[in-house]
Amino acid sequence: MIQEDQVFLLTQEAYDKMQEELKWREGEYRDEIIAKVSAARAEGDLSENGGYHAAREAQRVNQGRIEELTFKLRHAKILTAPPAGKVGDGSLVTLDMNGREKVFVLGSHDLAIATDQAIISPESPIGAAIYGAKVGDTVTYQAPNGREISVTIKDSKPLS
Repeated sequence: MIQEDQVFLLTQEAYDKMQEELKWREGEYRDEIIAKVSAARAEGDLSENGGYHAAREAQRVNQGRIEELTFKLRHAKILTAPPAGKVGDGSLVTLDMNGREKVFVLGSHDLAIATDQAIISPESPIGAAIYGAKVGDTVTYQAPNGREISVTIKDSKPLS
């Protein structure tokens, strides 16, 4: 649930992509849906018209996403990721997890619009453990199953 006083930390790239998506949803995509609704309406009996109901559902989903994007953009703060070598919001982090390297972005899931990398929330157990760490640090966190897990920060750089 979105709260009125919530702040959304976004990279400039994520912010720009959200703006692009909003423009598309308010323009071209909305027009496509309206055309589908009109075409289905012209077919007659709406009570048994699957195309009409599908188009109206697409219209509802699109409007919901428009409202979500508008709210997030209005409450966005462009984050400045920490410098290379330090882990914080907006960092692209490489972890050594028992001999296996994993690459993640530390930050809100809204950053997914700007990267194909997996996202780790700073509030998650692993995210909280690595937040503020530096390259070379080994940190330990408690997994949801209760196990203590240690990871080493191999690399950290700002998400571009």
